[in-house]
Amino acid sequence: QVQLVESGGGLVQAGGSLRLSCATSGRTSRRYRMGWFRQAPGKEREFVATINWNGDSTYYADSVKGRFTISRDNAKNTGYLQMNSLKPEDTAVYYCAAEYGGIWAVAAIAYSYWGQGTQVTVSS
Repeated sequence: QVQLVESGGGLVQAGGSLRLSCATSGRTSRRYRMGWFRQAPGKEREFVATINWNGDSTYYADSVKGRFTISRDNAKNTGYLQMNSLKPEDTAVYYCAAEYGGIWAVAAIAYSYWGQGTQVTVSS
């Protein structure tokens, strides 16, 4: 199993930046993909970004493409989501997810392991 803990959320003004971190532990010696999802109040959880096991392939939701960057440092067992040019509509709880396997995936069902979430609030 893999345990995940997110950090780095907070309150930021529109146009600002935040970097979320996702620290993993447990059986991290196996290859695993990582993803970021978010859920705003009253809305369903939605895909944000995903990265394959070694970090050389990524995919983004259209709503964040060009503004967010997903990355990972396997030596530190940590994933990241750099968020730039934040908008009020980016306000949500952001969740990190992981699943054993090499390639990335956009569907939440493709991930078995989830963090507790970190709140991101963007003020206008």
